[in-house]
Amino acid sequence: MTISRRSFLAATSAAVAACALPGRAWAKYDQARFPGFKVGLQSYSLRGFDVDKAIEIAGGLGVAHLEFYSGHFPLNSTDEQIAAMKKKMSDQGMVILGHGVNGFSKNHEANEKVFKFAKAAGIKNISADPSPDSFDSLDKLVDKYDIRIAIHNHGPSHRYNTALDVLNAVKEHDPRIGACADLGHFIRSGEDPVEVIRLLKGRLFGIHLKDFAEQKERTKGVILGKGHLDTVGVFRALRQVDFPADGCLSLEYEENPKDPVADIRECLEVASDACQTAAS
Repeated sequence: MTISRRSFLAATSAAVAACALPGRAWAKYDQARFPGFKVGLQSYSLRGFDVDKAIEIAGGLGVAHLEFYSGHFPLNSTDEQIAAMKKKMSDQGMVILGHGVNGFSKNHEANEKVFKFAKAAGIKNISADPSPDSFDSLDKLVDKYDIRIAIHNHGPSHRYNTALDVLNAVKEHDPRIGACADLGHFIRSGEDPVEVIRLLKGRLFGIHLKDFAEQKERTKGVILGKGHLDTVGVFRALRQVDFPADGCLSLEYEENPKDPVADIRECLEVASDACQTAAS
C-alpha cells in the first residue's frame, strides 16, 4: 500500500496534535477535562458494535464510565459474566455507574431481579420507565438495595413527557426515586433543559446529554450545542443543584450508529469546553 505525501503529513500532524494536547488525546479519564463531574457514555451510542469493541472505543475516548443498555449488558447475566464485565471496564479505566432504560411493573419478583443484577455489578443508578403501579414495589427495593431509580423521559406522547410529570410521579415516594433527565427529549417536549435541571433538584440522579435541531416531536439529533442545548448552562445548573458525585452523567448520541465515533468525540469536546467554562 502506498501513502501519499498529503496523507502522511495529515497523519503526522494529527499525531503531534494528540501529543501536544493530552486533553484531546484521551486515554483514561482526565478529570481536568470535566472539573467537578464524571462524564460517561450511554452504551446505546455504540450499539453498532459488540460490547467488547464498544468498551474499547469508550476507553479510547477517555470517558469515566459507561451506562449500559441491555443489548450490551443483559439483565440475565451470570455472576461470572458480571465479574468479567467489571474487569473489562476496569482494564479500560472505567466503571459502571448506570444501566437502562429498564421497565418496571407491579411484579415485585421481576423488579427485584433487576436490582439484584445492579447490586452484583456495582451499579448505583437504574434509568427506568416504571409503570404507575410499580412504585410500591420500587419503594421497597430502593430501600433494600440502596440503589436509585431514575425515571427517563422519552419526549412527547410519553407518560413522563415533562419534568412536572416526573416530579408528580415521585413526590410521595422514597427520595431515591427520581429522574434521569434526557435533555434531548426535553427539547422535543418544548422544555428548557437548564430549567428542567433546576426544577428536578434533589431528585436528579441521571443526565443524558443530547441535543436536537428543533423543539418538536420529530426532529434530528445533532452535535451538542448545534441545536437547542445550552451546554454551558447545563453544567452551571448541575453545579447549582449539587448533582450527585455518583450520579450517572452520560453523553448519548443516537445518530450514525455504524460510524459514530468522530461525532461522539466532537460532542465530548463541546461538553468539556462547556464544563470548564461553567467552572471558571
